[in-house]
Amino acid sequence: MQTSMHKDVDTLIAFQGELGAYSHMACHAKFPDMDVLPCPSFDDALAAVVKGAAKYAMIPIENSTAGRVADIHMLLPGSGLFIIGEHFEVIRHCLLARKNAEEKDLTSVKSHVQALGQCRKTLRGMNLTPLPFADTAGAAKHLSESGYNNVAAIASELAADVYDLKVIRKDLQDEGHNTTRFVVLSKQQLDANTLTGRTMTSFTFEVRNIPAALYKALGGFATNGVNMTKLESYYESDSFMASEFYVDIEGHEGEAHVARAMEELRFHAKRVRILGTYVQERARNIR
Repeated sequence: MQTSMHKDVDTLIAFQGELGAYSHMACHAKFPDMDVLPCPSFDDALAAVVKGAAKYAMIPIENSTAGRVADIHMLLPGSGLFIIGEHFEVIRHCLLARKNAEEKDLTSVKSHVQALGQCRKTLRGMNLTPLPFADTAGAAKHLSESGYNNVAAIASELAADVYDLKVIRKDLQDEGHNTTRFVVLSKQQLDANTLTGRTMTSFTFEVRNIPAALYKALGGFATNGVNMTKLESYYESDSFMASEFYVDIEGHEGEAHVARAMEELRFHAKRVRILGTYVQERARNIR
């Protein structure tokens, strides 16, 4: 997989971060024949698809150790894009340093706040001061361009190769099962009835301001036997007046029991936004 500013849009998948980021690795694993388009922010990655600069965007949504990725639940509903797939990437953090640096000389480490959190216990044991950075690969790139031998970066082994850094330690993460779930976004929604295998439907909703609204809204999933694999609340604005909920369920509205559950949800909810229906991918290689 390569990056190019002159490739056909249908061959490009956008991601947030620099080359060597875990999102870059996820793109390569899911779409080995596509080229990548690095973007400075999640907004930029989504906009690349909206504006036709890339066919897909690969966006991290949650991590098994650090939880959900901040802001993603707020960005997806308003993006105008649809989830058409998911991917589970096992995250194996490396402690990187400049080629002539030694572990004993290190005093601080830069990386994305999620990576720092996933290595918190290990870093404390090494007496390294965490320094938040925009993203993991960006921290590696910045380190490679600096003259500091007392600073390290947490990033992938791919980032070490891209930026000519030395791997001081591998598998730096506190938990061996550290895995990030990504979603693939597209301007075109998939036709659920054409999908084969187990499917997932993701959506958001806002409940009406009435007593027991959430209980009533979700009751149809229980009575119709629809398995809900994820339910998270968040505030769409800073008013704290109305909670939005992000939901993943197994199945799609082409199935009668799911359609009944969604009909009941819409009756009790103020707003429902379907984010997409797609084939499930099981988390693999989790140690």
